[in-house]
Order: sequence, then structure tokens, then C-alpha cells
Amino acid sequence: MASLPLIIKYLIVFLVSMVPIIELRGAIPIAEGMGLDILLYYPIAIIGNMLPVPIIYLFARKVLEWGKDKKYTKKFFTWCLEKGEKGGNKLKESAGNKGIFWALLLFVGIPLPGTGAWTGTLVASILNIDFKTSISAVTLGVVLAGIIMSLGSKIVAVLGWTGVIAIIAIILIAVLFSIFYKKKQHNKA
Repeated sequence: MASLPLIIKYLIVFLVSMVPIIELRGAIPIAEGMGLDILLYYPIAIIGNMLPVPIIYLFARKVLEWGKDKKYTKKFFTWCLEKGEKGGNKLKESAGNKGIFWALLLFVGIPLPGTGAWTGTLVASILNIDFKTSISAVTLGVVLAGIIMSLGSKIVAVLGWTGVIAIIAIILIAVLFSIFYKKKQHNKA
């Protein structure tokens, strides 16, 4: 990829960030791996990730509802609807109506498997969250995911995987020590 023209590298970042499931969470490490400038790849990845969101919000549920009865799409479309409804109901239960904005933002923003702009927008449309709230929460969630992925990618680039594993091990040891120390203090009382 080193021999590719710079514009093509940024185009790859843009296109990868639009792909469901991969989104900006995959595009940013790719950009880092290609040695691209964060000041350019970060907004490009966000724009690419957000471009499908209004379309997903307005049409995804309608397409899934239509396709869940068709011979070749029934299984997949039903799975998508069930996943969206299950995730949406879980989100609504934990957040309530007033906290749904923040819950959606965090759902999209914390880069875990099965979360992201596509899933978050589908959940928002299934839950009938209004367009403005949905788009705002998803946008801020994508920005948060971008920050997390950029930091993670930079840390891996600087420290290497060995350094990252060492940091995680130190954090885990500190957490375990804290838990055991508190437990010991609680038992004394």
C-alpha cells in the first residue's frame, strides 16, 4: 500500500468507514497503518461513517420489514430486525426515555463488536427516536469512537503490542490489588 497515491489511501479510509460493522473503527487503524495524517484521516473517516446514517434512519427499517417475508432475504432481514429490537429494548430499559440520547451516544461511541453508527441508527429507527436526536447522538458517538480508535492506534504505533499488553497487565494488577485491598479493609470492619 506504500506505493499507492495519497488520494487513493484517503479514499480507502473513506470507503472502509462506510462499510457496516467495520466503519470508522476499522478505517482509523488502516489509516494509521498507512502512515496518514490524523488531521486529514480523522474527519474523512467521520464523514464516511456518517454519510449512510440518514439513509439508514429513513429507509433501513422499511427495507428490513419488506425483506423479512421474501424467500432469499427472510433469514438475514429477520435476524437484523431481531438484533435491532433486542438491542433497542435493552438500551431503552437501561436508559429510560430521558437518558436515551446518552445511551445511544455511548452505544455508538464505545467501539465494541455489534455497536456503531449503522447498528445505533437502526436501533434508533426501530425505537422511533426522532431524527434530530438520533442523528445528533450517533454523530457524537462516531466522534467519540474516532477519538478512542485514534488514541488506541497511536498507542499501539508508539508502544507496539508488547507495550499495550504491559499497560493492560499493570492496570489489571492495580484493579485486582484495589479490589483485594478494599475487601481486606471491609473484613476488618
